[in-house]
Amino acid sequence: MYFVGIDISKYKHDCCIISAADQQIISKFTITNDKDGFEQLLTALNSLSNPEDIKIGFESTAHYALNLELFLENAHHSFMEVNPVLIKEYKKSTTLRRTKTDSVDCESIARWLITVEYKPHSKGFYHAYSLKSLTRLRDRLIRQRSFYLVKITNVLDHTFPEFKPFFNERLSKTALYLLENYGSAEKMARMNSASYDKLRCISRGKFSIQQFLRLKELAANTVGVNNSIFDLELNTLLTLYKSLSDEINTLETEIIKLIEEVHPHYMSIPGIGPISSAVIYAEYGDISNFSNPGQMLAFAGIEPGINDSGTESHGGRMVKHGSSQLRYVLLNACLPLIRFDLTFATYYEKKRAEGKKHRVAITHVAKKLIRVIYALERQDVDFNAQKLR
Repeated sequence: MYFVGIDISKYKHDCCIISAADQQIISKFTITNDKDGFEQLLTALNSLSNPEDIKIGFESTAHYALNLELFLENAHHSFMEVNPVLIKEYKKSTTLRRTKTDSVDCESIARWLITVEYKPHSKGFYHAYSLKSLTRLRDRLIRQRSFYLVKITNVLDHTFPEFKPFFNERLSKTALYLLENYGSAEKMARMNSASYDKLRCISRGKFSIQQFLRLKELAANTVGVNNSIFDLELNTLLTLYKSLSDEINTLETEIIKLIEEVHPHYMSIPGIGPISSAVIYAEYGDISNFSNPGQMLAFAGIEPGINDSGTESHGGRMVKHGSSQLRYVLLNACLPLIRFDLTFATYYEKKRAEGKKHRVAITHVAKKLIRVIYALERQDVDFNAQKLR
């Protein structure tokens, strides 16, 4: 048996091979992050033993390891991704020296592999990686879109401060149409019956004639300033906002298509739609990699810190390690659950009755949700509210 630790970087990878028999270093070498380097690694691995007797590990380093992972999978070699925090703590436990080099790190990874249960990455991981890339890109674009919404509000505070309160502080589809096609309060004050017909169509009849007349009155008597510079700024921000919205819709279409191919059982839970399911699938990967729900809780960072030392023993706040995207989706998925599912709603009310605040109670509901997700995937069944306890 051989343990191979690989320290991943952008242009090169440092490798260390240790024999399980005497735990001595067999070889240390550096490969380039290209075909020649990968072939050099494969040659070294093939000279050792069968792929079944070789355990490979490297730190989870975003996209830098993707090409190597695909290469190893095609070469029928298994590999295990390691949380960098674990390697850091392992190094602290083995030496007091603060030496950090790629050569030292790859050896630490190899020796750490000897001490733990080997859990190779699941086959066909590329599908999950695609979803992770798309869902994380979508999250970034949504944040950018929200930034532009704030900037649009800032411009309206100068030009037409009554506009957004009129729409209950929301830039709805109707509100955005008005801004894109009229822009200034002066133009909105001159809207006619043809304008109302179009607004009524856009809002599917929800924008009443009374609201239309009230908006015209507000526009005619606004305290805002009419300035061409603000008009230009507003048009630019609206163009950027619309462009981002189109890109987000395109991403969501592809995400839904990919997750429907997998169709995990937790998609059958009320409140977990295809986008939420895609984030959960992308971040967790293969649920079989987790031996119990507690590991899934730790992976998402939805677990309290524990301080138990001497006479002192108490729990702490949520550790918030792991994927913030996963944690956000799980917590938000609980909101419709406590509204429409009796068991989850009862569990939430129980925690509230114990004196816990809303966010703390929602965290407990999220823990229950994770246990349900784990059970569904392990038992290979869809969600059934009648069987929920």
